[in-house]
Amino acid sequence: MAALAALLAACQQTGGLVPLNEGPKPPPGTPQVTEAVDGLVVGHRLMAAGEYELALKAYYRAAGEYGLNADVLSAIGSANLRLGRLGQAETILRRATEKDDRFAPAWNNLGVVLMETGQAPEARRVFQIAFALDSGKSDAIRENLRLAIAKSENPAYDAGNNEKFGLVRRGSGRYLLLSTP
Repeated sequence: MAALAALLAACQQTGGLVPLNEGPKPPPGTPQVTEAVDGLVVGHRLMAAGEYELALKAYYRAAGEYGLNADVLSAIGSANLRLGRLGQAETILRRATEKDDRFAPAWNNLGVVLMETGQAPEARRVFQIAFALDSGKSDAIRENLRLAIAKSENPAYDAGNNEKFGLVRRGSGRYLLLSTP
């Protein structure tokens, strides 16, 4: 019994077990991160880099943080659009416009999906809504509306090499029109 007491006392003197999740200190000058990076920001950066599947996962993480608001739904719909999941993208983007009927990126991205699925007349109406909500500030939305008008007025319209187009939201209020082969 005395030996056991001496052994326990020895453990206490040497410090015992090291607490979990503690390691060596970081090198000097290392910035200290106290918060996780916003899932929407990460997703937008991944979309810009062409990593659509990873962007979708980041947007799902943002949904856990912010809930399924119009911004998150629009981002998820855009990622699905870029992955070629047009049916899913359309459903999600319609939900985004129902959540916030004044959110121009959701309307515009829905218009892109409708153009991709050959629904030019409805896409034209949707682009008109996006254009009105955006007050004509975005060149990309204006160009999308122009293409939809041309396509709906002349179904045989061919814009040169018949490129597909898609809109990706970058940050707050900036848009980039991307063409795909």
